[in-house]
Amino acid sequence: MADDTFDHSEASRSWRKWVAAGLFLLFFGGLVREVLNPYRGQRFEKIPHGNHVHYVPRDRNPDVSVSRFPTRKPEADERITPDGQVVPRKDTGRRTP
Repeated sequence: MADDTFDHSEASRSWRKWVAAGLFLLFFGGLVREVLNPYRGQRFEKIPHGNHVHYVPRDRNPDVSVSRFPTRKPEADERITPDGQVVPRKDTGRRTP
């Protein structure tokens, strides 16, 4: 009779290694994504400036000083212009229920 002993414990350990590696890659990928783009989905960034914070839009004019931007978070119906003014948001064409 041929030696057909198949060790199921080795196959189980191999499967666990693949699952652990997949979970690690998923976690690491999520971590890298957050590090590369921490402000994803936000309309503005918070920039610390002394003992307060300025709210700066993502499309900020680099020639405008951070101190010209507002220190309060804009309301849902407001936006910050690249030059630091808080203005009402234009209708984007989307309807809210």
